[in-house]
Amino acid sequence: MAKLNHHDYYRLPWNLADNGIAWLEPTTQCNLACHGCYRRNDRDGHKSLEEVDADLDVFQKFRKIDAVSIAGGDPLVHPEIIEIVRRVKARGLKPVLNTNGLALTPELLRELRAAGAYAFTFHIDSTQNRPGWKDANELELNELRYKFARMVADAGDMGCSFNSTVSEESKKFIPEMMKWAERNIDTVQLMVFILYRALGTRRFDFFANGEKLEPGTLIYNEDDEDKKDVKAQQVYDLIRTEYPDFDACAFLNGTEQPDSIKWLLSGRLGTPGKTYGYMGRKGMEILQTFHHLFMDRYLAYAGPSTTKMGKSMLLFGVLDKRLRGVARRFYANPLNAFKRLYYQSVMIIQPIDMLDDGTQNMCDSCPDVTVWNGKLVWSCRMDEQANYGCNLTSRPKAACGGTQASR
Repeated sequence: MAKLNHHDYYRLPWNLADNGIAWLEPTTQCNLACHGCYRRNDRDGHKSLEEVDADLDVFQKFRKIDAVSIAGGDPLVHPEIIEIVRRVKARGLKPVLNTNGLALTPELLRELRAAGAYAFTFHIDSTQNRPGWKDANELELNELRYKFARMVADAGDMGCSFNSTVSEESKKFIPEMMKWAERNIDTVQLMVFILYRALGTRRFDFFANGEKLEPGTLIYNEDDEDKKDVKAQQVYDLIRTEYPDFDACAFLNGTEQPDSIKWLLSGRLGTPGKTYGYMGRKGMEILQTFHHLFMDRYLAYAGPSTTKMGKSMLLFGVLDKRLRGVARRFYANPLNAFKRLYYQSVMIIQPIDMLDDGTQNMCDSCPDVTVWNGKLVWSCRMDEQANYGCNLTSRPKAACGGTQASR
């Protein structure tokens, strides 16, 4: 299998001040308890509308954005979620609901659409202990994914995406999940594979402001030595067993290792059940550059009105040889001139890496930055700010007796 090389891909131009996304958490309350979740479930965790407005003010003060991921917890359990969506929309931003879908009904969906909801990202995987699906594997959960995709499509003109946490046990299902997404390319705009991460308390000591913490006091204490981290390269290789031509077009690197792949973005073009090829690095560069030139912001989410215009994207083939290949294969059948060509994104996200020296390799220019005490912080580490007033640092247990904190 080909080894991932960051030089082969377009480095997304997002940065801390000019990014496609902001991550709004109106609640820390959730109606599921997913294994490996980085957020503590707080039953009294709803923010007021004034607090939500204050968070949005911070985003717009510090960060140029296209979309607001409304997350949590689960945002649908917030009693004023419809008004929150309305307020995000009123600021000229795209409200995207990140939810497990458990609280979603057709009636609530219609109300959210009327308030301005742009898209839904459903987190569905076999780690969730979901009522009615507790023993289901990832392939069996495609039935549930289809239910939500159909519900959103029937409501009309909203995007639909799916997140799945990938563990060592579940990664074998990825090729079949990709085939399911291909069959539903007309209703599913994005598939996201979020790779499992263990904290590593057996290998590292953790510190808050230089003070060593006991493992039992840590927020995310995964001490199962049988749990193994999943890497982007593994998922990339698995997808290529089913789709040998699969490749990415863009990436985000790590803060400590500039050649590491933290977000890997692929864009495939096809019709339901058939992929004709993939966007290349130049195609994504053209797309992001022109969107920023004309909209003054980078593109984060594309809804169905955009992703069904795959034939228009082939015009980028002037500079993108991969798209020229898509055009040749698609128009080899003259009847395809009367068909729609759809674009579908596939994202592989490799969260924080614990390097051997205890350094923490984060996602550079992370889109999922949120607000804590009026500042922008990594959403995956907000609970560290809330509980310790800082991001935790770490050091290998064998180094210096484990008594000093690394940066």
